[in-house]
Amino acid sequence: MGDDLLKNSIRPEALESEVSGIVEVAVYAKGRENLIPLWVGQGNQPTPDFITKPTMDSLAKGETFYGSDAGLIDTREALAAYYQKHFGADWTPQSFYVTGSGMHAIDLALRATAGAGDEVIYLSPAWPNFVGCSTLAGIHPRAVELEFGANGWSLDVERIKNAINSKTKAIFVNTPSNPTGWAADLETLTAIRDIAREHGIWIIADEIYSRFYYGGRRAPSFIDVTEPDDRIIYVNSFSKNWAMTGWRLGWIAVNPALGTVIENLIQYSNSGAQTFLQRGAVAALNEGDAFVQSYIDQATINRDILCAKLNATGKVKLVPPQGAFYLFFGIDGITDTRRAALKMVDDIAVGLAPGSAFGKGGEHYFRLCFLRDQQLIEEAGDRLADWIEKQ
Repeated sequence: MGDDLLKNSIRPEALESEVSGIVEVAVYAKGRENLIPLWVGQGNQPTPDFITKPTMDSLAKGETFYGSDAGLIDTREALAAYYQKHFGADWTPQSFYVTGSGMHAIDLALRATAGAGDEVIYLSPAWPNFVGCSTLAGIHPRAVELEFGANGWSLDVERIKNAINSKTKAIFVNTPSNPTGWAADLETLTAIRDIAREHGIWIIADEIYSRFYYGGRRAPSFIDVTEPDDRIIYVNSFSKNWAMTGWRLGWIAVNPALGTVIENLIQYSNSGAQTFLQRGAVAALNEGDAFVQSYIDQATINRDILCAKLNATGKVKLVPPQGAFYLFFGIDGITDTRRAALKMVDDIAVGLAPGSAFGKGGEHYFRLCFLRDQQLIEEAGDRLADWIEKQ
C-alpha cells in the first residue's frame, strides 16, 4: 500500500493538521552552538524539591495503581483552598477535576460544549494548540482579533458580538494572553459574561497565567464577575506557576452539577491523572507561594531588561506585557516573521517563535519567552538589539 493511499484513508481533519511554526524553528535550530532558545513557553528552573519529594515518596510507597477519574480528594481539596486564598472563591472540592495536562483540560472543555459543525470564538493572536484541537474535533474556530495600539493590545468586545451566529457554542478566552501579554480588565470580563448570558453560550476561561500579572497580586478573573449558574468552565495547568511543564498535569473547575459529565470525559480520554504526580501537585498548591513569587519577580526583572534593550533600537513595535512571560513584538520593515526567525538562528543564534504561528493578527510579530536566567536574557537582548539595528 502506497503512502498516499494510507494518508487518503485518514480523516481530513487529522491529515490537514498543521506543523507548529514554533516547532519548525526549534527543529531548524537543533544542534546549533551557543544557541539561546526562547521559543518555548517554559521557565529555566527545574521543579523544586518540595514538589518532587512527595512524588518520589509516593512511588516508593507503591502508589502506582489506578486512581479516581476526578482526581485524588487531596488534590481537589488543595485546589479548593488555593482558589479560596488567591481568588476568594468559596468552591467545594467537587468543583475541581484533575486532568492529564492543561491541553487535556482544554480538549475536554471543548468536547463538553461543542461538536462537529459547531463554532467556537477565540481571541487572536493565540496559542496555536487551541485552534488545532478544535479543528481535529471538527469544530470551526472563529478568530476575533485583538488590536495593537499605543497602550499595547486591547479587545473590542463588539467584535465578539459580531462573530456570534446560530452555530456558536463557546467563547475561549485566554487572559493574561499567550502570546500577547494582554490581560482583560473587569469591565471587559463583565462585557464578555453578558454576551455569553444573552446568547446562552459557554465561556471557556484559560487563566493559566493569572499569577504572572504585573499590575497587582493577580490578574482580573471571570471568578470576579460570574455566578455559580453561569455557563463557564475554567481550564488550568500546574505547568507554569510551579515549574512543572514536563509533568503534564492540569485541572478543570466547573459547577459540580456537571461533575458526572466531566468525569465521563476524563474516563474516556485518559482515565485519570497519575496518583503519584498528584502528591507533588498538592505540595505545589499548599506550599508553593514563595516559589511562585520568586518566579514572578524573575520574570518582572527580565521583562524590563528586554523591553529597555529592544525599545532603545527605535525600530520595534513593543509595549511591556501586562501579564504572562512573553514579549510579542514587531520589527520595522519585517513582515515575513517565519523567514526572519530562521535567519536569527543563523545570524545570532537566538531562537524566537514567529508570530505567524499564532494566527490572525500575529503575522508581523515575534514571541520571546523571558522566564529564563537573567544573564542569558541580557545576552539575548544584546544580540537581538544589535541584529535589529542592522536591518
